Amino acid sequence: MGEQKVSLVTDQKQMHRFVRNLLNDVQALDYMLKHDWFENDITRIGAEQEMCIVYKDSYKPAPLAMEALNKMKRYNWVETELARFNLETNFVPRTFKGDCLSKVEAEANEYLAKINEKLATLDTELILTGILPTLRKVDLEMHNLTPKKRYFALMDAINSQLLGSAYELRLTGIDELHVKHDSPLLEACNTSFQVHLQVAPKDFVKMYNIAQTLAGPTIAISANSPIVFGRRLWHESRIALFQQALDTRTSCDHLRERCPRVSFGQGWLNKSILEIYREDIARFRVLIAGDVEEDAIQMITKDKVPKLRALQVHNSTVYRWNRPCYGISPNGKPHLRIENRVLPSGPTVVDEVANAAFWLGAMVGLADKYDDIRTQISWEDVRDNFGKAARFGIDSKFTWFKDKKISATDLIQKELLPLARAGLTKYKVAKKDIDKYLGIIEGRVKHHTNGARWQLRAYTKLIKETTRDEALTVLTASIVKNQKENIPVHNWKLPELKDLENYRPTQLKVEEFMITDLFTVQKDDIIELVAEMMDWRKIRYTPVEDSKGHLVGLITSRLILRHYIQSAQLNGKAQLVKDIMVKDPITVEPDCSILEAMKMMREKEIGCLPVVQGKELVGIITEMDFLRITSRLLERAS
Repeated sequence: MGEQKVSLVTDQKQMHRFVRNLLNDVQALDYMLKHDWFENDITRIGAEQEMCIVYKDSYKPAPLAMEALNKMKRYNWVETELARFNLETNFVPRTFKGDCLSKVEAEANEYLAKINEKLATLDTELILTGILPTLRKVDLEMHNLTPKKRYFALMDAINSQLLGSAYELRLTGIDELHVKHDSPLLEACNTSFQVHLQVAPKDFVKMYNIAQTLAGPTIAISANSPIVFGRRLWHESRIALFQQALDTRTSCDHLRERCPRVSFGQGWLNKSILEIYREDIARFRVLIAGDVEEDAIQMITKDKVPKLRALQVHNSTVYRWNRPCYGISPNGKPHLRIENRVLPSGPTVVDEVANAAFWLGAMVGLADKYDDIRTQISWEDVRDNFGKAARFGIDSKFTWFKDKKISATDLIQKELLPLARAGLTKYKVAKKDIDKYLGIIEGRVKHHTNGARWQLRAYTKLIKETTRDEALTVLTASIVKNQKENIPVHNWKLPELKDLENYRPTQLKVEEFMITDLFTVQKDDIIELVAEMMDWRKIRYTPVEDSKGHLVGLITSRLILRHYIQSAQLNGKAQLVKDIMVKDPITVEPDCSILEAMKMMREKEIGCLPVVQGKELVGIITEMDFLRITSRLLERAS
């Protein structure tokens, strides 16, 4: 859940003190590794669950985490996350054997049921999904940042490193998203199910390289984040979105390489976990400082195990998809873990545990078969597989061992599932659990369906039948329903509009239903061009913009009609758009409510409202958009 006792570095003395503690921690870790202080006779697993809170009636994000936590004070296993509409819970670390996996599932179901019980008093409920389909850009403004010192410090620190003027999202899938944002709170789009595997120091290099190798196939079978702001993008959009949300770099004329704080890494691990920590300290400046009181070197001289708080604080601000972790076991011995961060939250608890079972089994299965995974596959292919899986999920085709080209489904079905089964069996995991959870992975392969593929099929179907907002709402409601029944995603049915009985769009913002695929003209275009365009596209309103995208006027079908009626009096002279356009059209901003927009159109007796952000034209709404919403409500009422 992160170190909460942190602060923004505000002066040089504080920075120097923290960096010295950071270097001492690395030195202390090096000493403990060389002198075999670490626990190495047991393997444990653990997990962290991130989730979103949504309103029961609208399925939009509910920024009520602090209010919910006030009702859960006696639950020490639930905590805040970055945004007010997120929560996180940690599960008990368990020895990797027997019924450990089914116990994780039971514990998760118990915890989530208790959270939902408290959320119900606020007319909200939780949802598990990599990216919430109904999440809007407006939900990621700073007023939704969780009011805790750590989060404010982190936001301020990242902003201080920003080289450009804003954070940018650029993603292309079925649709395209290119948008700017003014804060790193975009990160709060992402929720994940993070799985931890404890490893002995002598095996860390080998196991970490295997974790990197498995990242691509693991994403492919578990992807569950294909929709961002109503756009169908990467199957696991979390991967790109998380990097870009915290990317302080900017484009430039030179070719200097700057690494993002969210990354897959730069190459294989060769000798020790220390390579990762040293590289991250060398590459990334300290963002926040922990209130470090211990002297790690002094503790080592007294044969005491240090908590390495400075190292852990810095490690928490560098986001590797496979993150190294240091901890202290209940017996007082230090231990090392690999934290798998590629797994998304959802689609159900049983799906999440199946993802964990697959990854854990494949990790130890590959380790048992190969002494050094680097002899089988190149780093470049591992990195490329990671990117392919994020984009295409279960549809990916990988480059695998000995340069073999293979589809994700064939690789998982024919090679990795048998290895995962062998690995889990070696660790004496209960056969019942192995059959149950790996059977779910087999089911996804057979049906060619994971969470992302299901969402894309469902949303593409719904968007052809209704408005974007209603489609997203029905989709999200269906996810919540299936989660409550804990049905594996490959057995989910596609949703129908009738599945959501109470759809209430009255609280919608203009930006949620405006048309953004605009056909516009400029003021010096000829009228004939506008008339033909409006006829071709069957539209009644055409915004007029300048070369910078600023709204300067509006052409309506009535103005075109008037022009042609009077054309006989114009002696054949071609008129331009600027001669007949409405020069100061009434406009509306994206965050205006749908009711306000309807009232404005009714009172002003106008048929459309260009939508502007500042001076920039960003969309348009017309009476036809309201008619579509009204007709859907009438259909539902009947």
